Amino acid sequence: MSKKVKKIVLAYSGGLDTSVILPWLKERYEGCEVIAFVADVGQGIGELRGIKQKARASGASKCVVADLRKEFAEQYCFRMLASGAAYEHNYLLGTAIARPLIAKAQALCALKEKADALAHGCTGKGNDQVRFELTFMAIAPKLTIISPWKDPSFELTSREAAVEYAKARGIPIPVSKKKIYSRDRNLWHISHEGADLEDPANEPKDDLWVMSVPASKAPNKPAYVQVDFNAGKPVAINGKKLPGHELIDRLNKIGGKHAVGQTQLVENRLVGIKSRGAYETPGGTILYRAHQALESITLDRETAHYKEQVALKYAELVYFGQWFCPLREAIDAFVARTQKDVTGSVRLKCFKGQATVAGVTSPKSLYSTALASFTMGEEYTPSDATGFIKLFGLQMRGRGKK
Repeated sequence: MSKKVKKIVLAYSGGLDTSVILPWLKERYEGCEVIAFVADVGQGIGELRGIKQKARASGASKCVVADLRKEFAEQYCFRMLASGAAYEHNYLLGTAIARPLIAKAQALCALKEKADALAHGCTGKGNDQVRFELTFMAIAPKLTIISPWKDPSFELTSREAAVEYAKARGIPIPVSKKKIYSRDRNLWHISHEGADLEDPANEPKDDLWVMSVPASKAPNKPAYVQVDFNAGKPVAINGKKLPGHELIDRLNKIGGKHAVGQTQLVENRLVGIKSRGAYETPGGTILYRAHQALESITLDRETAHYKEQVALKYAELVYFGQWFCPLREAIDAFVARTQKDVTGSVRLKCFKGQATVAGVTSPKSLYSTALASFTMGEEYTPSDATGFIKLFGLQMRGRGKK
C-alpha cells in the first residue's frame, strides 16, 4: 500500500494529533509527499499563527490555508439554525457542523493537487472519523483514505504517547501532560473533552472556559442585544447589517462576556460510546433563542410542531456526518419553505449565563392581541367551543362510560 501512495493531503490543525501524524505519515509512507491542509473556520488567529512554518518544519511539502469562515457561517451554521437542530436537546453541534465543510474543502484540494490519498487525525473511538470519511466518499470517492488511528502499526494510542513522540522529534505542541484537554474551536463554538472531564462526577472548573467567563464572574448588569432576521437568516445586530461570520463573532463577544452558552453533557456517540464534554456556544445560543422566539409568532401550529420532529432527524444527520446525503438536502428544502415568513427582530437579555427573550416583533406575525386577550370580543365566540369540545372528546367520553 505504501508504494501506491505518492501524495497525501492531510487535514492539519497544528494541534497534538495532527502534529504527530504528519511526521508519522512521512515515516510510514517512505518517499511520500504530504501536503498539510488547514481550514480557517474561525478558530482564531492564535491557532493559525505560524501554522505554515510549523507544518513545513514537521515535514509537509506544502501548507494550504483556506478561509472558509463566511461559507461556514452562512451555508452551514445558518442552515442548521433554521432547522432548529440540537443533538440530544442540548448539543448545538459546533464540531459536527464544521466537519463536512472542512472535509469537502480538503477533498477538493486533493483533487486539485492530483493527490492519491486523503488523511485525517481523528481517533478510532470518535465521531469525527465518520464525518470526515463519509464526506471524502461523497466528494472524492476514488481517493485512498488514510486513518492512522485505525492503522495496526500506529503506536501512538494515547495523548500521553503522542506528547512523548512530539517531544522526541522537537515538534511544538499546545498541551502538556498536566492538562490534556482535547479542544476543538471554530466560529460557532469550542469543545472541551478529556482529563478530569471524563468523569461525569467532576464539575467543570472555572479555568476551563475559553470563549466565555464563568457565570460567577459575569457582570452584574445585563446586556441587551437585538438580532434581525430575514426569511430565517440572521442579518443584523443592533441594526447593523453584517456578513454571517462577523455577525456570529460579534455575538460570541457579547454572549461570552455574560457566560452565555456554557453546557456540559454526556452524549451518545455514533460508535456507541457515551462521552462527556463541555461546550461553549455563546453566539450560537443567542441565535437559537432568537430564532425560536421569532418562529413562535410567525409559524402556524401544525408547521411548528412538525418542524420539531424534523429537527431531531436533522440533528442526527449532522451529528452522524451525513451532510452530503439526499435526505439532508430534502429537509433543507422543507425548512427553507417554513422560513419564508420568519422575518423580524428579537431583543434578548444576556445575564449571568442566560440569554432570555425580552421582546419579539415581525411584519409577518400571526399573533393577535385581540384573540390572546382574556377579554371576550367579536373575533371569538365562546359558545362555539361547546360543540367542538364535545366532538373532540367523544372517544374519551365513550370510553369513560364503559
